[in-house]
Amino acid sequence: MENEIHTGTISLGAKDKMALLDNLSTMLTAGISILEAVDSLIEDSKGSQLKLLTVLRKDLTQGKHVYHALARFPHVFDHVTVNIVKASEEAGTLDVTLKDIKNHIQKEMEFTDKIRSAMIYPVLIFMVFVGVLLMILVVVMPKMATVFTRMKVELPLPTRIMIFSSEFILNNSIALIIGVIVGIILLIILFKKKRSVVTGVLFSLPLISGLIKQIDIARFTRNMFLLLSAGLTLTNALELCADVVWRADMKRLILHAQKMVLSGRRVSEGFRDKKGFIPMIVVRLIEAGEKTGSLDRSMQDISEHMDYEVSRTLATLTALLEPIMLIFIGVVVGGMMVSIIAPIYSLIGSVNGG
Repeated sequence: MENEIHTGTISLGAKDKMALLDNLSTMLTAGISILEAVDSLIEDSKGSQLKLLTVLRKDLTQGKHVYHALARFPHVFDHVTVNIVKASEEAGTLDVTLKDIKNHIQKEMEFTDKIRSAMIYPVLIFMVFVGVLLMILVVVMPKMATVFTRMKVELPLPTRIMIFSSEFILNNSIALIIGVIVGIILLIILFKKKRSVVTGVLFSLPLISGLIKQIDIARFTRNMFLLLSAGLTLTNALELCADVVWRADMKRLILHAQKMVLSGRRVSEGFRDKKGFIPMIVVRLIEAGEKTGSLDRSMQDISEHMDYEVSRTLATLTALLEPIMLIFIGVVVGGMMVSIIAPIYSLIGSVNGG
């Protein structure tokens, strides 16, 4: 059956992955062997989880390690998770580590949900705006254009622009729909092939830049805590964490800190070299952790602090974005309605004047 399974294409939802890791951890803690635990889970599994467990069981019966099987599912387990499992197997703490990974995935999921929920309202407002705009141009303006033609009055520039836009959309609707679809496809392809370029432009925007920096610090420190707790060396942990951040400059900073450690200096010194990029409170907490030999605990404290900072920044941005969007939509829609009503008032004025 394994020969039929293409492990590189299999994916697993966050909740299913959390349940799998939690069940394995619970059974290992109870003294059940890893192979027996996998056999028990296979009985109640289906779909992608069944395929994953089948491959895992096959590898275990051949004497291979758990991390070896997990590494074959890149869309399910990233490099950080695989290396954590590898270190825990060597240290004999797989049951505890699986529970830690499950908690880590849960925090990442809550973190992502927090960001997603903050964006729901602005996106919804924007979609409503686009819908109202299209309704005015496609439904209202053609009827008003007929009325204006019959009235034979000189139309102001905004009204002529709206009539032209309406006619253009109606006369080229199929071409516009195809163009939008092609544009979306090209953006997806560009994002996949030139992701760093697209994200670099997006993350440099004024309001987004600071938020992404906070998110990167939170993700970096959370993963560092997990890696260091599992027993990985500081240099290996830094190298792996360079791949979990979004901003290219943050990745360069982490790799710079790794070079500093390799040269015999402290990781906090590497972060101090880029003064102003990393908040000083973060640098000082890392420095304190190095001096007391509890760097992993310091990383956890920083991640919790940055989670709070991200939540506060999101709340501030949302509070600023909502009125700005409402004002913008009000001005645009109001301007469109004025451009429709203005010729009518002009005609009424000319009739009264006559």
